Amino acid sequence: MRPTSDADLPFLRDLYASTRYEELAPAGRPPAEVDAFLSDQFRLQHDYYNEHYPDAEYSLLLDGDRPIGRIYIDRRDDELRLMEIALLPEYRGRGIGSTLIEGVLAEAAQTGKPVRLHVEKFNRVRDYYLRLGFVVIDDRGVYDFMEWLPPDGTAQENAAS
Repeated sequence: MRPTSDADLPFLRDLYASTRYEELAPAGRPPAEVDAFLSDQFRLQHDYYNEHYPDAEYSLLLDGDRPIGRIYIDRRDDELRLMEIALLPEYRGRGIGSTLIEGVLAEAAQTGKPVRLHVEKFNRVRDYYLRLGFVVIDDRGVYDFMEWLPPDGTAQENAAS
């Protein structure tokens, strides 16, 4: 891993597109239109994250020198906010994401902080989070806001926004 930089934006945009393309493909839009839409959505997400999570850790995941994904974490006083994990399609299903999440949970257990995240209700990773012990603490439309508490119960239990 290494911190992201502006030089990584083209890769990060393509990575974002790789996570969203399948849901847009059935709409039958021309590829150029889908690409333009995904570019706009990436820019909006990128700007939102930078505005609302200015102190977050934005890391690029690497296989050697090759970028393969990203993990974004905001380490707050009262929680660890897992903002994003995304991998290129050829790296999905290899346990990389699980290893990253287990690392975040281990850090949370060590610090006594809850882990909180948003996940789209239809995203299949939602079931994985439930198996890990995350619970839905708020319905936010297309997203569920979920929380995982360290086993010793030392975490603050009031949900942050």
